[in-house]
Amino acid sequence: MTELFVIAMWVVHLSRMSAHIAFRGQSGKLRVMSKLRKGLAPIAFLALGLAPLTQAHGMPGTFIAGADADEPVVAGALRDGISLDEAVRMAEAQYHARVVRTDVQDEDGRKVYVLKLLSEDGRVINVRIDAATGRMR
Repeated sequence: MTELFVIAMWVVHLSRMSAHIAFRGQSGKLRVMSKLRKGLAPIAFLALGLAPLTQAHGMPGTFIAGADADEPVVAGALRDGISLDEAVRMAEAQYHARVVRTDVQDEDGRKVYVLKLLSEDGRVINVRIDAATGRMR
């Protein structure tokens, strides 16, 4: 909020200085002031409107457990697909087996979770889950 106040004061100061320069030696010419006002008002409003964006750019995002510490994840960004934990839970429920190995692969630009499950009777099951849709293959 203080940045917004500083920017507003800066704009007021600049407009006063430019008005002073424009009127120096030109008493009585109001056309200059109206032209100046018409030109500076949109610039002032633009500067005031963009000030919050400079603040928001420097703010950190929400960190989600399991995410890389260097990559802030915006809340809701994971809703574009499913996480690896969700994929493991889905596969274990579907096949009644335990996941013993996971891998994340890129297939044609799509993230795919590759899971290896071991059933109670010793069978090994390989499952591929599309991270964007949650569809098992």
